[in-house]
Amino acid sequence: MLFINYPKCSTCRKAKKWLEEHNIEFESRHIIEDNPTSEELRRWWEISELPLKRFFNTSGMKYRELKLKDKLPDMSEDEQLNLLATDGMLVKRPVLVDDDLVLVGFKVKEWEERLL
Repeated sequence: MLFINYPKCSTCRKAKKWLEEHNIEFESRHIIEDNPTSEELRRWWEISELPLKRFFNTSGMKYRELKLKDKLPDMSEDEQLNLLATDGMLVKRPVLVDDDLVLVGFKVKEWEERLL
């Protein structure tokens, strides 16, 4: 399992602790140092069956600076994926990826249902 996170993010730290407490093995990947590519993001989005907007860190400074709330509705899926691939701070985190599973953000109940 791949755990994409930003180590300074408190939610990411909680998710990592949860994974460790439940003895779930994972490989950690720093979202800033190794930002997901648009191809990875597209694959994860398709597996997740979530709306693409869920992959955006809508509470992040970068999201607000770029005024993405107003711009995203007019952007194509390819444009959105390419934008996400430019900066890890735009991506909602953590992201947990396995062969047929993608979890975006950390919600304990969802993680329990999907992983335990």
